[in-house]
Order: sequence, then C-alpha cells, then structure tokens
Amino acid sequence: MNRSFWLLGGLKFILFGTLFVAVAGYLTMYLWNWLVPALFHGPTITFWQTLGLLLLSRILFGGWGRGGRGQAWAQRRRLWKQKMESRMAGLTPEEQEKFRQKMRASCGPAWMRRSPAEEPSTSSL
Repeated sequence: MNRSFWLLGGLKFILFGTLFVAVAGYLTMYLWNWLVPALFHGPTITFWQTLGLLLLSRILFGGWGRGGRGQAWAQRRRLWKQKMESRMAGLTPEEQEKFRQKMRASCGPAWMRRSPAEEPSTSSL
C-alpha cells in the first residue's frame, strides 16, 4: 500500500477520535451542568473535569468498546452452540425432530409458542 494512504488514514483516525472525545465531553458536561445542580444542588463542572469523570467511569465500569466481558459472552455462546450441535449429532433424525417440536412448544414467550396443530405445512400451493 501507499505510505501516504496510511498516513492519511491515521490522521483521519486521530481527527475523528479527538472529535468524538470532544463531543462526548461537551455533551456530558452540558447534561451534568443542566441536571445535577438543579436536582441535587451539586456543583457545576468544567470540560476537563468532565473528561476526568468519563475516564474514571471507563476505568471503573468498562464500556465504550469490545472489552473482555463481550468476548467472554461470545465465547460462552460459541461453546454452548458447539455442545448443542454435538448432542444433536448423536440423535436420530426422528429424535431431533421430536426435540425441535418440544422446544418450539415450551420455549420463548407464550404468545410466540406454536401448538402442534398450528405447525405450518411443508407443501406449497
């Protein structure tokens, strides 16, 4: 790739990152200064204090990205899916269909459950 292409991409990334931080900071500062003094008789804060609060909340609570928690959930989901696929592979086609019908009848909200009489037919018009 062309070196100037990478340089331009890096400059765009830095520009948009800075713009995002500035907008998020000003929005948070505006909301804080609008709500906290009126509701809780708290202090108003400056832009730099707002950025410090955002950084502190990021450190304490995560957020703003694909941190470890999201990856852990994805990994658990993947493992569960593999486990279910291996269990289904050990069943005969009749047992698989019986399991699917049982799951359709019992899982999910009541308004989405299908009774065996309501199953759509496989033939088309």
